[in-house]
This record gives sequence, structure tokens and C-alpha cells, in this order.
Amino acid sequence: MNCTALRWQDDIIVIDAGLMFPEEELLGVDIVVPDISYLTENREKVRAIVLTHGHEDHIGGLPWILSELNVPVYGTEFTLALVEGKLEEHRLLEDAELIEIMPGHRFTLGPFSIMPIQVTHSLVDCVALAVHTPVGLVLHTGDFKIDLSSPDSKPFDLHAFAELGKEGVLCLLQDSTNVDRPGYTPSERAVRPRLDEIFSQAKKKIFFSCFSSSIHRIRIAMELAAAHGRKVAVIGRSIDNTTEIAQDLGYLDLPAGLLINPGQMRDMPSDKVLALISGTQGEPMSALSRAAVNNHKFARIEAGDTVVLSSRVIPGNEKSIYRMIDHLERRDAEVIYDDGTQGLIHVSGHGSQEELRLMINLLRPKFFVPIHGDYRHLKRHAELAGGLDIVEKVILLEDGEILDLDKKSAVKSGKITVGRVCIDAGGSIDVVEDIVIRDRQHISEGGIVLPIITINKRTGKVENQAEIVMRGFAIDDPSLISESRQVVQRTLESSSDEEKADYGVIKEKIRNDLKRYIQKSTSRRPLIMPVILEI
Repeated sequence: MNCTALRWQDDIIVIDAGLMFPEEELLGVDIVVPDISYLTENREKVRAIVLTHGHEDHIGGLPWILSELNVPVYGTEFTLALVEGKLEEHRLLEDAELIEIMPGHRFTLGPFSIMPIQVTHSLVDCVALAVHTPVGLVLHTGDFKIDLSSPDSKPFDLHAFAELGKEGVLCLLQDSTNVDRPGYTPSERAVRPRLDEIFSQAKKKIFFSCFSSSIHRIRIAMELAAAHGRKVAVIGRSIDNTTEIAQDLGYLDLPAGLLINPGQMRDMPSDKVLALISGTQGEPMSALSRAAVNNHKFARIEAGDTVVLSSRVIPGNEKSIYRMIDHLERRDAEVIYDDGTQGLIHVSGHGSQEELRLMINLLRPKFFVPIHGDYRHLKRHAELAGGLDIVEKVILLEDGEILDLDKKSAVKSGKITVGRVCIDAGGSIDVVEDIVIRDRQHISEGGIVLPIITINKRTGKVENQAEIVMRGFAIDDPSLISESRQVVQRTLESSSDEEKADYGVIKEKIRNDLKRYIQKSTSRRPLIMPVILEI
């Protein structure tokens, strides 16, 4: 979830505050954010949160963290524009203190003097953070790749990193996401020739989908649309928001009249339209997913239209993406996606092996800590750094581990409380406790059984036979319900008046007896919840 704390005595700064999307077993959970117990326990020491860039896995946890810990947030112009929208949505913007930083302009937080450095990624306005501490320089790369011909004319600042290497780097924390990939990651401009070819060959409408934060890719698509005489309609809330911010801040400089309202698409010749549409990961309610099943007000995908998915398949999303592609194929659309055979329509925003080596060679850090990615990425990155004979010590850190640094040593010194906080974000931020997740899993696997007992409030007697309601419990045996009813009846008959008067006790007795019977009869373990109605 990309959240790192750096501490010197009584001062803490936090780098990034991300979220992650839930795994399949986290039923009904919308997002997962980091457990910040350590920060709340030390709240008077936390000076600020400093952001490297505006992707969800680096800023998405802010509403949750700021609601617990209202500290200043530092970030670049575009990053803070994304943060503002997020905080406004959660009614936290009024109380938030957002402070803009610029590459090359140093700022101070307590004992830390921080220099943001321009890096390139799949988003604009991204920085690495060179943190000057009392014991030496700690450099956090953020997410990066080395792109010297970035479409926004803000290339990766190799010179600044070379200067830091001369100055001396105590510890380098470096992005591990693409450590599996040999060579170099291509520039953002590398997708342009293949996309140009697709635009020139398309006979009807083009639906172009990429990550809504990929301003470089959106810019290229809009420039190609203008070059091929197409008007652009932006469809989908997330992509509409980011393009609007990018226009306001000058990252998208569009010719007059290029943008049209989505409602105007139907009045234009189909070969004169480009729909920039969100939903590249097949999210169920996204604009593209709805258009794929002909359920969108403006986006009508017809035979002969071209759909371009200029993005990678995020692990875990394969089913939803391929299901959406199937729906698009049923509409006889030509679907072009990154399957390795369609040419270069997507490039990663993360550096590959040679870029990672180049950075280590340039910075020559004393200590090296791989960050970002799964354990296998961290391990391979540690091996890559260790094989260069430049780094004195490579430290593989897992979530919660403390690394003590001084001028001469780097030693693990214990653990703090970390973990995940599951959130249902339906309107307000509601934390989902582990017990709720367990109940949801239990119901999804075993179903639910509700024995309903009616008790006369005045006399304390059971008024009639128990009713048994079963849901998600696929046993085709009519006798099961009648036998279950008998089990409940026997439990009630064998219970004293005192037990029957205590609803907590009688519910637990019914639950245990019914659980034993159902498990023995069916080998199933449904969630059993006795309900007592008073009349």
C-alpha cells in the first residue's frame, strides 16, 4: 500500500499513503488501506505526508489517514489537484493543509531537508525524494522509469541523480515493480507509431481506453484524433476528471473545437469520432463495460467500430477484462489489446532491469532497500543490487520491519503493528472488521440457516413450531427442514424456563444443536443465526 515512515528522534515524515483493491476473498470490501496504528500512537511526532505522485496506490489512503491524523500534505501541482478531488468527495478538503512542492526546490520538515527530483512515470508531475537527514542522504525513487523524451517535455532528471551520487547516498529505496523485465522500458512516445497506424486504418468510430491517469497516453490519442480529422468525446467520470485537471494545468493543450459533448457523437459521421472512454480493466460499472453490453446512454458500439485497450492487464482483473472483450466481439467490433501480437500499444511506467542498474551505478548508495512490488520482486531486486558490487549492504524489508540507519550501519531492529484496514466506501468510510469478512466468507461457502422462533412476551411460551429458512444451501432434501425443525423443538423442550427467558443463552443452544445436526447430516457448515420474535 506504499506508505513509508522515516523517523529521526521525535520527528516523523510519511512518504506516500496508498490503498490497494481487495483480493477475491475480501467479500464486499471496496478498498484496503494501511493500518496506521504506529502513526496515531506517535501523532504529535508526525510532521507531514509527502507524496511522490498521484496514482491511487500512492494517494488513495489519504482520506482515511487524514480523518485519523490531520497533518500537512506535500505534493506536486498535479498530484495535489487529484488529492483535492478525493478529499472534497470525503468532505475533508476544508480542514486539509495542502502544500505544493516543485522539482529542484528544497524544503524543510524538522530535521529533514527534502529535495524533490523530476522523474518520469505513466503519470505527469512525478518526483523522487532526496531526504537529507542528520546521518546522511536517504533517497526514495517513488515509481519511475528513465524516459529522456517524455511527451510533456519534462524528462527524467539524470543530472540531479548524478550529482547526488557524487555527494554520497546513505540509503537508496528503489522501485522494484519491473525487476523481472530485462533491458529498458520504452518511452511513452514509443506507442505513437502503432496507434497512428490503427487510427489511419479505422473505418468507423474509435473507442480508446487507457488508465484515466495516463495523461501522456490521453495526449497522444487526442493529437492523433486531431491529425486524422476526428472529434473527441470524453466518456466516464474518472477520465473526464483527470482530463479536465490536465487541461487546467496546461498538460493538455487542445486545438479549439476538438472536444465535443458525448451526446453529439450520434450526429457525426462515424469515421470522424474518437471516444476516449474509461474502463480498461473491465470494471463492472465503468463506461466501457456498460457500452460493451449496449447499456450506455452515449457510447454505442456497433459492427466495424474499433476498440483500443491501451493498458496492461492488472493481475486479478483477467476474468472481467476478457468477459468485456467477449461482449465487444459479439458486437462485431475490432478489439485491439495488449496480448503481445498487436504491436506496441502500451508501455509500462516502471523501469526495467537496465534502468534499475543504471540508477544504482549512478547513485552508488552505501545501503540498498528494494520497495514496491510483491516479495518475489523485492527478492530479485535485492539480488540484482547485490550482484553489482557497489552496495555495501542490501536489506530486504517486509511490512512493519524497522530499519535503523546511521553513517556506518543498517540494522533491522524489530517490528511495529501493521496490517490492512478493510473499508466499505458506500457513501462514508466504514471499516469492515475481520469478523465481518469471516462471516461473509462463511455465508458464501456454506450458505445461511435462520431458525425463527416465536415467543409470547407475556407468558414466555413458544407459540408455534420453529420456522427454518435456508439460503445458499443447495441440499435437495425436503426432510432436512422438517428434521431441523424437530431439532429446534427438542432443544426448546429440554431447556428450562430460565434459559428460555435469556435470549442469548437459548440462541446459542439452538445454534449449537442445529450446527451438530446439519454437519452430521450434510457435511456442510452454514452460518446459523437463530432469530427470536416476541409477540
